[in-house]
Amino acid sequence: MKKEIHPEYFANAIVKCACGNEFKTGSTMKEIHTEVCANCHPHYTGQEKVMDTAGRVEKFKAKRAQAQSMPKKAAKAKKEAKED
Repeated sequence: MKKEIHPEYFANAIVKCACGNEFKTGSTMKEIHTEVCANCHPHYTGQEKVMDTAGRVEKFKAKRAQAQSMPKKAAKAKKEAKED
C-alpha cells in the first residue's frame, strides 16, 4: 500500500441531523450534517410526510387528464381525414 495517499480517518466522527439527533460513527470527515436520520425518517417512524412542492400532484393529474383525452382527439381527426 502506498503511504500518505489515504485520507485521515476519524473513529469518533459526529453526525448531526436537522431534527437535533446526534450520534458518533467512523468517517473520513470530522463532522457530518444530514437532513434525515433514523429518528426522523418516515420509514422508521411510521409517520407519512407528503411533500408536494410546486404543485407536482396537480401537474401530474393535469398531464394524465390530457393523455386520456388524446386518443379521443386522435380518433376524431382520423375519422375526419377518412371522410375527405
